[in-house]
Amino acid sequence: MTGQVKEDILSRMGELGVAVKEGKIIFSPGFFNKDEFLKAPTTFSYVDIDFTPQQIALEKDSICFTYCQVPVVYKLTVREGLEVFYADKTSKKLETLELDKDTSQQLFERTGAVVRIVVSLSK
Repeated sequence: MTGQVKEDILSRMGELGVAVKEGKIIFSPGFFNKDEFLKAPTTFSYVDIDFTPQQIALEKDSICFTYCQVPVVYKLTVREGLEVFYADKTSKKLETLELDKDTSQQLFERTGAVVRIVVSLSK
């Protein structure tokens, strides 16, 4: 990877508002251009931690990217918060834009326990 590619990746993560503080992943997309949200539904394709191609249906007013090979969906809603979806088909809702240390560590270690994160952002 060239220096420019690394710089572009780091810059984009900054634009998307992804940061790590004290071992916790924080989503605060202050510099993110809301014009980038989808104008119509579409499908997002990615490769999961097992190198298996996957797809997610995305709604209008959402956008998706991966972080540690886990899809992160930003969507515009009336209330901010997170929902973390796990491989065991459970989920956890948080009224914050910050993951706890344990969940963050699962992403960093690419354990496969977390399969998707939905970040709800105020319109």
